[in-house]
Amino acid sequence: MDAIKNQILDNEGASEIDVISMTIPSRPEYVGVIRLTVSAIANRIGFNIEDIEDIKVAVAEACTNAIQHSYNDESNFYVAFEIGIDSLGVIVRDDGKGIKVEDVKEPQLGELKEGGLGIFIIKSLMDEVSFSCEIEKGTEIKMVKFLHENY
Repeated sequence: MDAIKNQILDNEGASEIDVISMTIPSRPEYVGVIRLTVSAIANRIGFNIEDIEDIKVAVAEACTNAIQHSYNDESNFYVAFEIGIDSLGVIVRDDGKGIKVEDVKEPQLGELKEGGLGIFIIKSLMDEVSFSCEIEKGTEIKMVKFLHENY
């Protein structure tokens, strides 16, 4: 996580962003803990209730993906919150089997099946989304939501 903190500077490189990181057991009952945590952080930054709900849904989707793709119930996944003056970044990383980023496609509305919408939901709710992945080493998703002044 030190590498994450070292990379987290604003565009000017002048001010550091606060980082909170957590290691979570890969079990669904802990997703609620992450939802409550991100809600409190987003509220402190000043996001409105609609944005907070969007952030909670996106983060829960990313955590659910991390749990589903982890090796077993004994493994962990990792969450880091990057707290800026006018933004909130959330990184969710697992040590699972990984995916090929090019295999993540936009869903076809006429061909919906159970599952497979998590990435689409995350992209539609957050301002910036990026992925990195290594096969057999895990997947990392970074989501950013900016505080917009014009409410």
